[in-house]
Parts: sequence; structure tokens; C-alpha cells
Amino acid sequence: MKISLKAALFVVLVQLLLAAFAAGQVRHEISFPDILGYKTLKCDFHMHTVFSDGVVWPTVRVDEAWREGLDAISITDHIEYQPHKQDVPTNFSRSYEIALPGAKEKNILLIKAAEITRDTPPGHFNTIFLQDIDPLNTKDLIDAAKAADAQKAFIFWNHPGWKPEHKGWFDIHTQLYDNKLMHGIEVANGNSYYPEAHQWAIEKNLTMMGNSDIHQPALTSETTAENHRTMTLVFVRERNADAIKDALVEGRTAVWFENKLIGNRKYLEALFNESIHIGKPHHQTKGTIWVTIKNASTATMDMERAGTQGPEKLTLPANATTVLRTSVDQNTKQAKWSYVVRNFWIAPDKGLPVDLTIDLQ
Repeated sequence: MKISLKAALFVVLVQLLLAAFAAGQVRHEISFPDILGYKTLKCDFHMHTVFSDGVVWPTVRVDEAWREGLDAISITDHIEYQPHKQDVPTNFSRSYEIALPGAKEKNILLIKAAEITRDTPPGHFNTIFLQDIDPLNTKDLIDAAKAADAQKAFIFWNHPGWKPEHKGWFDIHTQLYDNKLMHGIEVANGNSYYPEAHQWAIEKNLTMMGNSDIHQPALTSETTAENHRTMTLVFVRERNADAIKDALVEGRTAVWFENKLIGNRKYLEALFNESIHIGKPHHQTKGTIWVTIKNASTATMDMERAGTQGPEKLTLPANATTVLRTSVDQNTKQAKWSYVVRNFWIAPDKGLPVDLTIDLQ
């Protein structure tokens, strides 16, 4: 049976659309090792839908998170700011309710949340692990924070460097902090990093957070070291919401931002050690060895020599094995090379010191 060119083109178009849809539903896993007896979960606790100032339906946020390899998310629609309210009625819990069935089907942990939205200062604050959002709809910020705290919510300060003209730690932040109404702070938000917030997190023992704050549809087709959403790595005892909350309260996080890992030295050191696997030399001539170094994580590691041994610069690509040729002292049983991982930040612009040990016999 003959078909017209128009019909044939239509069939091809449908097939291409179906293929694109199928490809879009592929999950791209993110590889960060479990460390120190904890499971490593990839999380984004800051995103928006049409129920505030986002432009997508809540189920889309779940699908995007699943495709990009995330384990847990929060939809944090604004309480006070709802520019679509003429089209979408005000219902603070509705985005969570709509997203929850799909999250369960895709094994995404969905944590009920909302964003308290005020001028800067004081700025915006996310409240996650809520039971009821309505009590937070109050004029006074402290009252809203107390309403979240009464539900044992975790409260963190969003994008503290968002408005440079108002950047700083103000009396209102001291009041929140002193009354234990601020538990964490975003050191990275979307494509922005805030060194001041990073330093405050260290000095005040605030949990380090990094999130996408996504409003538009996600355009990431595959999560890579060079192309990924900003996220929080959370080190949990079990894979459930209660364990995530415990980890956040205890500060067991690291932030993955533009192929930089930001966090407490203990956790970054453990991530490095569990990701890097050094083989024994597979070839050796007088004073020279060839050895493989595997990086099993999704983060490329950029390293700079801190001692006198080993290459001056060493880049270990994500999810790849590198063959390294270098000179060694034939009279030693081990070679120990000291490096700084320049994109693992234990303080603002301060890399992680590490040692690479190679058994020569």
C-alpha cells in the first residue's frame, strides 16, 4: 500500500518524538561513594513551580530530578510571592500533593517545604520537613520561623549574596541564629557561590547547603562533571526522610557546585579517598613506573603538587582511569605524593590536602 509523502513524514516525526521522549526518561546516575558508614544521597532542596513563580507543573520537577540522578527533593514554592495566583489558586500544600504520587513511583524522596520570602535584609528562608505550611503565612518573619520550628522543620538562609547592595550578616540574622531559628545556609545557589556564606557556615557551624533554585524547565540532558545542577550531598544512615533530616541537623553535607565540592574537610577527604583507586605499577623500567589511577566519582579532580614528588599538575577525569608515567626512587617500597585538590574547598578558595600512596613492590 502506497502512502503519501506527507503521511510518511508524519510517521517519521512521530517516531522521532517518541524516541526523544524515551531518551528523556533515561536516568543518568551520579557517582559519589558512600563514606564513613553513611549512604550518600544527591539532593536539591530549593525549586519552584507554577504555584509560586516557577513555570512548570509540580510533576515536571519530579521527572527532571529522576532523570538527573537525584535521590531527594523539596518543592519550595514561595508563601508570600505568587505571581500566577489569577490562574493557579493559592494552596500552599498543593504542589507537594500533586508531585507526591510520581515521586513515590520513581523512588524520589519528596520532602514537604516552603519558602519564606522577605526583602533583603533579612532575605529568603527555606523551611523543609513541614507538616502544615499555612501557619507560616504570617506578617512577622520571626513568627513564621517559630511556626516552622514548632513543627521541627529545618530552616536555612537562601542565596545570602543574591543582592550585593544588601550583602552581609545583619541583626535579624543574629536574632534568628541565637534563637536557633536558622540551621543552615546556602553557600551555592544555581550558578552563584557565596564565599561569605561559606565562611559563616564554618564559623557558626551552620549546615552547608547547595541547591538549584530552579524556576524554568531543566535543560540538563545528562549529568556530568561539567554540566550539572547545584546540589547538596547528604550523608545518611538510611535512605529515608528522617535520616536526611538527622544528617542536615548534624551538618553531614557537602555541596556540588560547578565541579567543585565544598564542605567539611572530614567529608571531602572521605569522598576523595573512596573515589580514588591506585593500582600497583603494571610496567617498570629503571627509575620509571607506569601506574593506573581510577576516579570512580562524577567529579573531575584537579590537583596541584604540594611536595616534591609526582607530576606538578594532575587531572583525574570523572568516571575514568588515567595511566600515569613518572619517575620514582627504586630503593623505596612506597611512593607518597602530596597534593592539593584545587576544586575540593574546605574553606573559601582553600583546596583539600591529600596524599597519594603507590606501592612499588
